Amino acid sequence: MFSKKKREEIILNLDYKLSNSQIILFKKLLKERSKGKPIGYIIGKRDFWKNEFIINESSLIPRPDSELIVQEVIKYLKNKPFSKLLEIGVGSGCILLSVLNERRHCYGTGIDISKECINLSKINSKKLGIINRIKFYKSDIDNFNIGKYDLIISNPPYIKKQDIKYLEKDIVNFEPKKALDGGLDGLSEIKKVINRSSKLIKLKGKLFLEIAFDQKREVLSLLKNKGFYINKVIKDLGYNDRCVVSTKI
Repeated sequence: MFSKKKREEIILNLDYKLSNSQIILFKKLLKERSKGKPIGYIIGKRDFWKNEFIINESSLIPRPDSELIVQEVIKYLKNKPFSKLLEIGVGSGCILLSVLNERRHCYGTGIDISKECINLSKINSKKLGIINRIKFYKSDIDNFNIGKYDLIISNPPYIKKQDIKYLEKDIVNFEPKKALDGGLDGLSEIKKVINRSSKLIKLKGKLFLEIAFDQKREVLSLLKNKGFYINKVIKDLGYNDRCVVSTKI
């Protein structure tokens, strides 16, 4: 950030001297990091799946566990014809855009309650050259009723309100709480996603839903009650239940 040289260039030229302005900027960045600010927010970008995404404090920092959803969706869409995808809570766009970048026959819609997140997703979609295959809407899920979709993706807030204060300090102090807060039981936003998805998804359409490690039983019950068949529950890198794949029947 303070030097436009690539990592390889820096390693091969260790005698390179920084300018005074670069040193001042570097010290400023170190100070921000010493206060716990995540590196992704400091440098304004984060690698996710196969691409680099622009990020800021309006959205969550993309995490490796969320790449499981990307992997599963891409696999599912491999031999599928034209498909319409919806992501509920698009954030920086990293999940939906990663899928669209790999599956050129698909078109996407991303919604979010945050105008800043919508703008961020637009920037990333232009950066990846897929702005012509995606639409964005500033809306909460309860009021969204545009279109029917072959596949819906969501990584909704699922942390119990009383547990947020126990998260790591760099999360609590810097990442947007509205993207973390799942209400008293951690399920309030998940319920909204499932309820609305049952209306927005086509018959035999797929819902890919990220959940907390201890929500499997409750979420499976909610899905079944709304007419979804459970295909599988995928474990994350720590072997915790993380993603539920279901089909509208």
